[in-house]
Amino acid sequence: MQENDFSRVVEVNGTDVYFEYHEHPTASETFVLLHGFLSSTFSFRRLTPLLKEHYNVISIDLPPFGNSGKHNSFVYSYDNLANTVIDLLDHLKVSNIHLTGHSMGGQIALNVMKKAPDLVEKGVLLCSSGYLKRMNWPVTMLSRIPFFHLYVKLWLTRSGVRNNLENVVHDSTMIDDEMMFGYLRPFLEDDIFKALTRMIRDREGDLSVNDLRNIQTPCLLVWGEHDRVVPLSTGERLNQDIPDSQLVVLKETGHLVPEEKPREVLENIQTFVSAATEEVSDGARTEPLFQKGLSQTLLIEP
Repeated sequence: MQENDFSRVVEVNGTDVYFEYHEHPTASETFVLLHGFLSSTFSFRRLTPLLKEHYNVISIDLPPFGNSGKHNSFVYSYDNLANTVIDLLDHLKVSNIHLTGHSMGGQIALNVMKKAPDLVEKGVLLCSSGYLKRMNWPVTMLSRIPFFHLYVKLWLTRSGVRNNLENVVHDSTMIDDEMMFGYLRPFLEDDIFKALTRMIRDREGDLSVNDLRNIQTPCLLVWGEHDRVVPLSTGERLNQDIPDSQLVVLKETGHLVPEEKPREVLENIQTFVSAATEEVSDGARTEPLFQKGLSQTLLIEP
Protein backbone atom coordinates (compact mmCIF):
# COMPACT_ATOMS: atom_id res chain seq x y z
CA MET A 1 0.00 0.00 0.00
CA GLN A 2 1.06 3.60 -0.60
CA GLU A 3 1.80 6.16 2.11
CA ASN A 4 -1.82 7.27 2.49
CA ASP A 5 -3.15 3.68 2.41
CA PHE A 6 -3.61 1.48 5.45
CA SER A 7 -5.51 -1.60 6.58
CA ARG A 8 -6.88 -2.22 10.03
CA VAL A 9 -9.14 -4.41 12.14
CA VAL A 10 -11.51 -2.66 14.56
CA GLU A 11 -14.23 -3.97 16.84
CA VAL A 12 -17.67 -2.64 15.98
CA ASN A 13 -21.14 -4.03 16.68
CA GLY A 14 -19.64 -6.89 18.68
CA THR A 15 -17.31 -8.27 16.02
CA ASP A 16 -13.95 -7.63 14.37
CA VAL A 17 -14.13 -5.84 11.03
CA TYR A 18 -11.23 -5.61 8.61
CA PHE A 19 -11.07 -2.70 6.19
CA GLU A 20 -8.63 -1.10 3.79
CA TYR A 21 -8.53 2.71 3.67
CA HIS A 22 -7.09 4.54 0.68
CA GLU A 23 -6.99 8.25 1.49
CA HIS A 24 -6.84 10.70 -1.40
CA PRO A 25 -4.89 13.90 -0.62
CA THR A 26 -7.61 16.28 -1.82
CA ALA A 27 -10.84 14.35 -2.51
CA SER A 28 -13.91 14.97 -0.35
CA GLU A 29 -15.96 12.04 -1.67
CA THR A 30 -15.52 8.54 -0.27
CA PHE A 31 -16.41 5.27 -1.96
CA VAL A 32 -17.25 2.46 0.44
CA LEU A 33 -16.99 -0.97 -1.20
CA LEU A 34 -18.96 -4.02 -0.04
CA HIS A 35 -18.14 -7.38 -1.62
CA GLY A 36 -20.39 -10.33 -2.38
CA PHE A 37 -21.04 -13.76 -0.85
CA LEU A 38 -17.97 -16.01 -0.43
CA SER A 39 -15.75 -13.06 -1.36
CA SER A 40 -13.67 -10.30 0.25
CA THR A 41 -11.92 -7.01 -0.48
CA PHE A 42 -9.87 -9.04 -2.97
CA SER A 43 -12.75 -8.86 -5.46
CA PHE A 44 -12.16 -5.10 -5.82
CA ARG A 45 -8.42 -5.46 -6.51
CA ARG A 46 -8.79 -4.11 -10.07
CA LEU A 47 -11.36 -1.39 -9.30
CA THR A 48 -9.83 0.06 -6.14
CA PRO A 49 -6.58 1.29 -7.79
CA LEU A 50 -8.67 3.18 -10.36
CA LEU A 51 -11.07 4.67 -7.82
CA LYS A 52 -8.36 5.83 -5.42
CA GLU A 53 -6.83 8.05 -8.10
CA HIS A 54 -9.89 10.29 -7.74
CA TYR A 55 -11.61 9.50 -4.42
CA ASN A 56 -11.11 8.23 -0.91
CA VAL A 57 -11.82 4.49 -0.89
CA ILE A 58 -12.78 2.21 2.00
CA SER A 59 -13.08 -1.49 1.19
CA ILE A 60 -14.64 -3.67 3.89
CA ASP A 61 -14.51 -7.39 4.60
CA LEU A 62 -18.08 -8.13 5.63
CA PRO A 63 -18.19 -10.61 8.53
CA PRO A 64 -17.61 -13.55 8.37
CA PHE A 65 -15.57 -13.16 5.17
CA GLY A 66 -11.98 -12.24 4.44
CA ASN A 67 -10.04 -11.05 7.48
CA SER A 68 -13.11 -10.04 9.51
CA GLY A 69 -14.42 -11.90 12.55
CA LYS A 70 -16.05 -15.30 12.23
CA HIS A 71 -17.65 -15.48 15.66
CA ASN A 72 -20.41 -18.05 16.02
CA SER A 73 -22.30 -15.73 18.39
CA PHE A 74 -22.60 -12.92 15.83
CA VAL A 75 -25.92 -12.49 14.01
CA TYR A 76 -25.18 -12.66 10.27
CA SER A 77 -28.48 -11.19 9.08
CA TYR A 78 -28.42 -8.54 6.36
CA ASP A 79 -29.98 -6.12 8.84
CA ASN A 80 -27.17 -6.66 11.35
CA LEU A 81 -24.46 -6.56 8.67
CA ALA A 82 -25.91 -3.19 7.63
CA ASN A 83 -25.71 -2.09 11.27
CA THR A 84 -22.06 -3.17 11.28
CA VAL A 85 -21.28 -1.08 8.19
CA ILE A 86 -23.09 1.93 9.67
CA ASP A 87 -21.22 1.59 12.98
CA LEU A 88 -17.86 1.30 11.20
CA LEU A 89 -18.48 4.41 9.12
CA ASP A 90 -19.57 6.28 12.24
CA HIS A 91 -16.38 5.09 13.97
CA LEU A 92 -14.30 6.37 11.05
CA LYS A 93 -16.20 9.70 10.93
CA VAL A 94 -16.74 9.35 7.18
CA SER A 95 -19.07 11.62 5.23
CA ASN A 96 -20.02 12.29 1.60
CA ILE A 97 -20.31 8.54 1.01
CA HIS A 98 -21.01 6.70 -2.24
CA LEU A 99 -21.91 3.20 -1.10
CA THR A 100 -20.96 0.51 -3.63
CA GLY A 101 -22.00 -3.11 -3.29
CA HIS A 102 -21.36 -6.14 -5.48
CA SER A 103 -23.80 -9.07 -5.48
CA MET A 104 -24.73 -9.74 -1.82
CA GLY A 105 -22.89 -6.52 -0.96
CA GLY A 106 -25.46 -4.66 -3.04
CA GLN A 107 -28.21 -6.01 -0.82
CA ILE A 108 -26.28 -4.94 2.29
CA ALA A 109 -25.87 -1.50 0.70
CA LEU A 110 -29.62 -1.27 0.12
CA ASN A 111 -30.22 -2.17 3.76
CA VAL A 112 -27.87 0.64 4.80
CA MET A 113 -29.77 3.09 2.55
CA LYS A 114 -33.03 1.95 4.13
CA LYS A 115 -31.78 2.24 7.72
CA ALA A 116 -29.62 5.38 7.39
CA PRO A 117 -30.80 7.32 4.32
CA ASP A 118 -28.90 10.47 5.30
CA LEU A 119 -25.60 8.58 5.48
CA VAL A 120 -25.30 7.79 1.77
CA GLU A 121 -25.10 10.40 -0.99
CA LYS A 122 -25.37 7.90 -3.86
CA GLY A 123 -25.48 4.15 -4.24
CA VAL A 124 -23.80 1.94 -6.82
CA LEU A 125 -25.15 -1.59 -7.19
CA LEU A 126 -22.92 -3.97 -9.15
CA CYS A 127 -24.94 -7.06 -10.14
CA SER A 128 -26.74 -6.76 -6.81
CA SER A 129 -28.70 -9.66 -5.41
CA GLY A 130 -32.41 -9.03 -5.15
CA TYR A 131 -35.76 -10.68 -4.38
CA LEU A 132 -34.20 -13.75 -2.74
CA LYS A 133 -36.32 -15.28 0.01
CA ARG A 134 -35.21 -16.61 3.36
CA MET A 135 -33.59 -20.05 3.24
CA ASN A 136 -36.27 -22.76 3.34
CA TRP A 137 -37.01 -24.16 6.78
CA PRO A 138 -35.66 -27.72 6.26
CA VAL A 139 -32.20 -26.33 5.47
CA THR A 140 -32.47 -23.88 8.35
CA MET A 141 -33.33 -26.71 10.72
CA LEU A 142 -30.55 -28.94 9.36
CA SER A 143 -28.06 -26.13 9.98
CA ARG A 144 -28.63 -26.63 13.71
CA ILE A 145 -27.30 -30.17 13.59
CA PRO A 146 -23.80 -30.49 15.11
CA PHE A 147 -21.08 -30.72 12.48
CA PHE A 148 -23.35 -29.30 9.75
CA HIS A 149 -20.47 -26.93 9.00
CA LEU A 150 -18.53 -29.94 7.70
CA TYR A 151 -21.23 -30.46 5.08
CA VAL A 152 -20.91 -26.79 4.08
CA LYS A 153 -17.15 -27.29 3.76
CA LEU A 154 -17.63 -30.44 1.68
CA TRP A 155 -20.10 -28.69 -0.63
CA LEU A 156 -17.73 -25.77 -1.25
CA THR A 157 -14.75 -28.09 -1.69
CA ARG A 158 -16.55 -30.20 -4.26
CA SER A 159 -17.68 -27.18 -6.26
CA GLY A 160 -14.07 -25.98 -6.42
CA VAL A 161 -12.65 -22.48 -6.77
CA ARG A 162 -12.07 -22.71 -10.51
CA ASN A 163 -15.59 -23.99 -11.22
CA ASN A 164 -17.05 -21.20 -9.11
CA LEU A 165 -14.96 -18.57 -10.90
CA GLU A 166 -15.88 -19.94 -14.32
CA ASN A 167 -19.52 -19.44 -13.35
CA VAL A 168 -19.06 -15.78 -12.43
CA VAL A 169 -16.93 -14.52 -15.34
CA HIS A 170 -17.83 -14.37 -19.02
CA ASP A 171 -14.29 -14.97 -20.30
CA SER A 172 -12.69 -17.79 -18.32
CA THR A 173 -9.24 -17.11 -19.82
CA MET A 174 -8.84 -14.31 -17.27
CA ILE A 175 -8.70 -16.88 -14.44
CA ASP A 176 -5.12 -17.42 -13.27
CA ASP A 177 -3.38 -18.83 -10.19
CA GLU A 178 -3.33 -15.46 -8.41
CA MET A 179 -7.06 -15.06 -8.89
CA MET A 180 -7.85 -18.60 -7.72
CA PHE A 181 -5.71 -18.32 -4.58
CA GLY A 182 -7.14 -14.89 -3.76
CA TYR A 183 -10.65 -16.32 -3.63
CA LEU A 184 -9.51 -19.55 -1.94
CA ARG A 185 -7.39 -18.06 0.86
CA PRO A 186 -10.24 -16.99 3.21
CA PHE A 187 -11.53 -20.58 3.25
CA LEU A 188 -8.36 -22.28 4.43
CA GLU A 189 -9.50 -22.09 8.08
CA ASP A 190 -12.50 -24.01 9.45
CA ASP A 191 -14.01 -21.10 11.40
CA ILE A 192 -15.50 -19.68 8.21
CA PHE A 193 -17.65 -22.78 7.70
CA LYS A 194 -19.11 -22.56 11.20
CA ALA A 195 -19.95 -18.91 10.59
CA LEU A 196 -21.52 -19.71 7.21
CA THR A 197 -23.71 -22.28 8.96
CA ARG A 198 -24.88 -19.53 11.30
CA MET A 199 -25.44 -17.24 8.30
CA ILE A 200 -27.79 -19.82 6.74
CA ARG A 201 -30.02 -19.45 9.80
CA ASP A 202 -29.71 -15.69 10.16
CA ARG A 203 -30.19 -14.48 6.58
CA GLU A 204 -33.69 -13.04 6.46
CA GLY A 205 -34.03 -12.61 2.71
CA ASP A 206 -33.69 -9.57 0.46
CA LEU A 207 -35.58 -6.31 0.84
CA SER A 208 -39.23 -6.38 -0.15
CA VAL A 209 -40.61 -4.53 -3.16
CA ASN A 210 -42.17 -2.03 -0.77
CA ASP A 211 -38.81 -1.42 0.91
CA LEU A 212 -37.13 -0.92 -2.47
CA ARG A 213 -39.77 1.57 -3.55
CA ASN A 214 -39.03 3.62 -0.45
CA ILE A 215 -35.29 3.88 -1.14
CA GLN A 216 -34.61 7.59 -1.69
CA THR A 217 -30.90 7.36 -2.47
CA PRO A 218 -30.01 7.87 -6.16
CA CYS A 219 -28.67 4.54 -7.42
CA LEU A 220 -26.59 3.45 -10.39
CA LEU A 221 -27.05 -0.21 -11.34
CA VAL A 222 -24.24 -1.81 -13.37
CA TRP A 223 -24.87 -5.28 -14.80
CA GLY A 224 -23.05 -7.82 -16.90
CA GLU A 225 -25.01 -8.80 -19.99
CA HIS A 226 -24.14 -12.48 -19.41
CA ASP A 227 -24.50 -12.62 -15.62
CA ARG A 228 -25.37 -16.25 -14.76
CA VAL A 229 -25.49 -15.70 -10.99
CA VAL A 230 -27.81 -12.70 -10.72
CA PRO A 231 -29.40 -12.45 -14.17
CA LEU A 232 -29.95 -9.16 -15.95
CA SER A 233 -33.70 -9.58 -15.38
CA THR A 234 -33.05 -8.96 -11.67
CA GLY A 235 -31.26 -5.72 -12.52
CA GLU A 236 -34.14 -4.65 -14.75
CA ARG A 237 -36.60 -5.38 -11.98
CA LEU A 238 -34.55 -3.47 -9.40
CA ASN A 239 -34.35 -0.60 -11.87
CA GLN A 240 -38.14 -0.47 -11.94
CA ASP A 241 -38.62 -0.76 -8.18
CA ILE A 242 -35.94 1.68 -6.97
CA PRO A 243 -37.47 5.11 -7.70
CA ASP A 244 -34.29 7.05 -8.51
CA SER A 245 -32.26 4.53 -10.47
CA GLN A 246 -30.27 4.04 -13.64
CA LEU A 247 -29.28 0.70 -15.19
CA VAL A 248 -26.15 0.30 -17.31
CA VAL A 249 -25.49 -3.03 -19.04
CA LEU A 250 -21.93 -4.03 -19.94
CA LYS A 251 -21.67 -6.28 -22.98
CA GLU A 252 -19.47 -9.40 -23.01
CA THR A 253 -19.43 -9.35 -19.20
CA GLY A 254 -20.52 -11.80 -16.52
CA HIS A 255 -21.25 -11.43 -12.80
CA LEU A 256 -17.82 -10.33 -11.58
CA VAL A 257 -17.92 -6.84 -13.10
CA PRO A 258 -15.29 -5.25 -10.77
CA GLU A 259 -12.78 -7.83 -12.02
CA GLU A 260 -13.93 -8.12 -15.64
CA LYS A 261 -14.55 -4.48 -16.61
CA PRO A 262 -13.08 -2.24 -13.89
CA ARG A 263 -12.37 0.72 -16.18
CA GLU A 264 -15.86 0.69 -17.67
CA VAL A 265 -17.30 0.51 -14.16
CA LEU A 266 -15.14 3.47 -13.11
CA GLU A 267 -16.17 5.57 -16.11
CA ASN A 268 -19.86 5.04 -15.43
CA ILE A 269 -19.41 5.71 -11.73
CA GLN A 270 -17.55 8.97 -12.42
CA THR A 271 -20.26 10.20 -14.73
CA PHE A 272 -22.96 9.21 -12.26
CA VAL A 273 -21.48 10.97 -9.24
CA SER A 274 -20.20 14.08 -11.02
CA ALA A 275 -23.06 15.24 -13.24
CA ALA A 276 -26.76 14.79 -13.83
CA THR A 277 -26.96 14.55 -17.61
CA GLU A 278 -23.48 13.91 -18.99
CA GLU A 279 -23.00 11.21 -21.56
CA VAL A 280 -21.86 7.81 -20.29
CA SER A 281 -18.88 7.23 -22.59
CA ASP A 282 -17.60 8.10 -26.04
CA GLY A 283 -18.66 5.71 -28.79
CA ALA A 284 -21.57 4.20 -26.90
CA ARG A 285 -25.26 4.80 -27.40
CA THR A 286 -26.18 7.23 -24.65
CA GLU A 287 -29.09 9.00 -23.04
CA PRO A 288 -29.06 11.36 -20.03
CA LEU A 289 -27.35 9.30 -17.37
CA PHE A 290 -29.46 10.32 -14.43
CA GLN A 291 -32.73 12.12 -13.90
CA LYS A 292 -34.62 12.35 -10.61
CA GLY A 293 -37.39 9.78 -10.51
CA LEU A 294 -36.59 8.32 -13.92
CA SER A 295 -35.41 4.77 -14.61
CA GLN A 296 -33.47 4.20 -17.82
CA THR A 297 -31.36 1.47 -19.31
CA LEU A 298 -28.17 1.95 -21.29
CA LEU A 299 -26.27 -0.72 -23.20
CA ILE A 300 -22.55 -0.03 -23.22
CA GLU A 301 -20.44 -1.40 -26.04
CA PRO A 302 -17.15 -3.06 -25.03
